[in-house]
Amino acid sequence: MSSLRVTEIFYSLQGESNTVGIPTVFIRLTGCPLRCVYCDTAYAFTGGVKTEITDIIAQAEHYNTKYITVTGGEPLAQPACLELIVNLLDKDFIVSIETSGAIDVSGLDSRAVKVMDLKAPSSGESSKNLYKNIQYLDSKDQVKFVIGDNEDYEWSKVALTQYGLIGRCEILFSPVMGQQNPTELAEKILRDRLPVRFQIQLHKLLWDNAQGK
Repeated sequence: MSSLRVTEIFYSLQGESNTVGIPTVFIRLTGCPLRCVYCDTAYAFTGGVKTEITDIIAQAEHYNTKYITVTGGEPLAQPACLELIVNLLDKDFIVSIETSGAIDVSGLDSRAVKVMDLKAPSSGESSKNLYKNIQYLDSKDQVKFVIGDNEDYEWSKVALTQYGLIGRCEILFSPVMGQQNPTELAEKILRDRLPVRFQIQLHKLLWDNAQGK
């Protein structure tokens, strides 16, 4: 099997997505082509340890949970990520992959749950959105909008209909911690009756964004 550069493998509660709160193994791969201004995992941009896929899977199996999230950085920046996901799925793990939406997802095994960002303006990277990825999403997948201000919110509202997201997949609206007041965002969602899931990053509330949590 191939190898991947890995920043960390750890066990924690899922802090985001529709499996929030479930004990999950996180495989954080190294590297990312984006530089979002609010990024909280810049430590994963470089470094890491080159690790055989068989060893990655063995570490994941140690924690005795069915849920695995492959994240980054941007995990798809390493092509062998596709091989890792296939092998995890073949072992009957429930696998999700957190991706920036800036790299082609068409090669992903259809059994994996895609949690894909669409970058709003305040990220500084909205020009990198690869909108053709939307055609590869289905009802088990999720699109996440990280919202830093009202411009982001209004942009995200338009994107819901402009890109046909409503009814295609689950939609997540998440405030930038320390920047977008979460109560204000929740009230806007209710006011506008948006068909989205509001989420706060649980791991940050519990562990203040400590690495490996």
